[in-house]
Amino acid sequence: MKQYSAIIIDDERNIRDALRIMLDEQCPEIKLCGSAGSADEGRELLRLNEVDFIFLDISMPKEDGFAFLRSIPRDNYGVIFVTAYEEYALRALKANAIDYLLKPVNTLELREAVTKAIEYHELRRNKEEARKIYHDSLDNLNDHIQSADKQIDKITIAEQFGFRMVNVSDIMYLQADSNYTILHLSGLSKIVATRSLGEFENILNDPPFFRIHKSTIINMNYLQSYSSYEGNFAELNDGTRLSISRRKLNEFREAVKYFSKSLD
Repeated sequence: MKQYSAIIIDDERNIRDALRIMLDEQCPEIKLCGSAGSADEGRELLRLNEVDFIFLDISMPKEDGFAFLRSIPRDNYGVIFVTAYEEYALRALKANAIDYLLKPVNTLELREAVTKAIEYHELRRNKEEARKIYHDSLDNLNDHIQSADKQIDKITIAEQFGFRMVNVSDIMYLQADSNYTILHLSGLSKIVATRSLGEFENILNDPPFFRIHKSTIINMNYLQSYSSYEGNFAELNDGTRLSISRRKLNEFREAVKYFSKSLD
């Protein structure tokens, strides 16, 4: 079994201790080199050790997690954020395909996060484009966290063999495909993402995104018309016709009214 070295940086000692115990018990592929209570102590650990992963608290006094990341060569490390941030920040984390754990950390989520982090780490080692998008995602996450309007403008899409960053405004509609989601973009291109439609529903801004069917979310900016002839359909400005479920119809009509007013 291949082993990866890691450090923990968190100003809360109880979090550091609990995470260390769980890593020892649940993640034999992770070898912990040490833990730090501040960014300065973290940099010293990086100087003294060869490190693959950093378990990093976002919110720390004096120097937060993002300031710390700007002070180190990020090419060398995979980052797993450990956070107690509020709902919007969690949406931002999910939107950027960044590995994270919520406080208090539980063993199942830790196991899943470590498995995914190792998979993505190996991908970045082998693909330069994956490394670039990872760094862009970290920067985008920082922008989202600091944003005053709390809008998700860009998302990082995990595909089967890599990542792609997409402007949210370019997404026309999304369709479920088993545990995957097909994103249809303006310009007739599409992406198959390794996330469920429900996960995207929790990330994307409402409005303009609205779920018209259990298998479809549309971007209301691309809505051209609504038709009830031989069924209920939303027609987009490229001519695409998408079925609106009967139980969503009244809610859809209200969403159209609300969205229209918001554009005035």
